[in-house]
Amino acid sequence: MSQKGDKTRQDIREKAYRLFAEKGFKEVTMKDICEATGLSRGGLYRHYESTEQIFLEIVNDFSDRQRSEVFTKMQQHIPAAVILEELLAKYAEEMSDDENSISLAIYEFYSNPAISKEDNSVKKQYEIAKEVWVALINYGIGTNEFQRVNPEAVFHMLVFAYQGVRMYSKLMETDQKIPQQIVGEIKRLLLKKD
Repeated sequence: MSQKGDKTRQDIREKAYRLFAEKGFKEVTMKDICEATGLSRGGLYRHYESTEQIFLEIVNDFSDRQRSEVFTKMQQHIPAAVILEELLAKYAEEMSDDENSISLAIYEFYSNPAISKEDNSVKKQYEIAKEVWVALINYGIGTNEFQRVNPEAVFHMLVFAYQGVRMYSKLMETDQKIPQQIVGEIKRLLLKKD
């Protein structure tokens, strides 16, 4: 695809992301995305066949980008504590930003019985995130920056707390201290005390 085509696809994903965050998955139509992007229906369909295809690309891009960033930093021997701080800062920011959460859209999309359980991208996203976090925690243990912990258990505490806050923030007003409390506890569990 041309550079212009790539830029158009990126613009479509960015505008669609905002729509999914605002309306959830079920309420967003290709017509909504046409209006948000200024593309004709034919222009949009040249790039994407459905809202499902756009949504899956948004979700897959996020996890692939995070995986690439973390593994690149570990290969560059950036301290585990620095990588952890950056990741947790992003997680805290996302938990505090209830207007840009697509957690409800993710739930709507994957709770649809028509989505094949064998081809469940949310499970794939979970596995990628687990791989990233387990690798980072083991890296930090290996560099003696992190305490010896069960990496998978720490990942589970973080991911389910993160998704819980993202989901609840779409349904009710949540205390803005919660994200900082969660990331603070993850740091306390992982980082060695001086």
